[in-house]
Amino acid sequence: MNSKLWFLTKMSLRKKIKTKWFLIANIIFLIVIAGLINIDNIIKFFGGDFNETTEILVIDNASLYDEFVNNYDVSSNYFSDYDKANIVLYDKTYDEALEEVKEDDKVLIVIDLDDDNYLTAKVVSNKSLGTISDTLIHTTLNAVRSELVLRDYNITYDMYLNVNVPVEVENVVLDDNNIEDNVIVSTVMEIITLPLFMLILFLVQMIGAEVNEEKSTKSMEIIISNVSPQTHFISKVISANTFVIIQGLLLIIYAVIGVGIRFILCGGDLFGGVGGEVGAILDAFSVDTIVNSLVIMLPILIVILLLTFFAYSLLAGILASMTTNLEDFQQLQTPIMIVLLVGFYLSTMAGIFKGSIFIKIMSYIPLISSLLSPTLYVMGDVGIFDLCISVLFLVLLIYILIKYGLKIYKAGILNYSGVGLWKKMLKALKER
Repeated sequence: MNSKLWFLTKMSLRKKIKTKWFLIANIIFLIVIAGLINIDNIIKFFGGDFNETTEILVIDNASLYDEFVNNYDVSSNYFSDYDKANIVLYDKTYDEALEEVKEDDKVLIVIDLDDDNYLTAKVVSNKSLGTISDTLIHTTLNAVRSELVLRDYNITYDMYLNVNVPVEVENVVLDDNNIEDNVIVSTVMEIITLPLFMLILFLVQMIGAEVNEEKSTKSMEIIISNVSPQTHFISKVISANTFVIIQGLLLIIYAVIGVGIRFILCGGDLFGGVGGEVGAILDAFSVDTIVNSLVIMLPILIVILLLTFFAYSLLAGILASMTTNLEDFQQLQTPIMIVLLVGFYLSTMAGIFKGSIFIKIMSYIPLISSLLSPTLYVMGDVGIFDLCISVLFLVLLIYILIKYGLKIYKAGILNYSGVGLWKKMLKALKER
């Protein structure tokens, strides 16, 4: 039995790997993954520039240009990776300044004195300013106004600086797993779970296509006459999971290659090429937090992934045995796709449900836990104990699929009737 099992497994795996399509697909994967990791360098190569310095034209009707420049420099220092703008005192007319803003995508600031509010200003740009640029300009103008107010009360500039020295605040978080749920955390985890989602989808489709191909060409009868349905079933599961694991490892290798290329192009600074506002956001966010969290849970995460692959392949093989063509299999795999999509969307929207009992319970559900649990762990909603519970439920599901699924597989693998698929499954369970 073992010799026949490994023979079928090797034949099935060889049929998947030794094809031109597998080679072409992985070349495309390598180019796409490495390209996405180095997208900013690619854009720069074709003329784009993430670090392009913004030129700010200042029409100063209040003799406050020096104060504006000094306060802008102080405010921009809070963003270490933010490129300081080139601020120019503009001595031409307002209409001429508007033409330069339109043609060269500059920013115009008109500063005027005001009897009631000390200072008024107008900011003109060709397109909407980014969040950080807009905040810097408004913060600077408010600081200049504060100087005017303090000066009106005979408070010196040195005294003003002392008043505005920021308080040094030390943030102490007692919960090691307490991580702020923000957009970047969700985005990073979505990038991590998306390849897993695609691999599971590919796994289900691959088993269904292979089983239906053997049934449609009548080669299934020859195979089953030489090996038991159980051996055939196990060979399909092993070969499909091995293929998906190999493909997953290749994707990781492609990502490492992409990071290596970026490391070389950016001179050792992985985020060095992403300047401006994107760089400021990355500077405020610690990617190490997610990496450290994933490293801690890596052993359990690997177990959950492998068990999830195994469970999905068992379920796909059982459903495929009851069908005679891909159209029937598409009908039966709809519940699998719904469960898979629920897990993926819950993972991407985990921040909305942060701290709720609902999202924690959903992380225990087999077939969903592999997509949802990593995100919840990084956000601090679940711990190692919860991950262990997810593993136990997965093992229980696999046991049920093996115990009862084999009965359906034995009854359906040589059944070529395409009528009443669900009834055939229930009948197979009752008869066995």
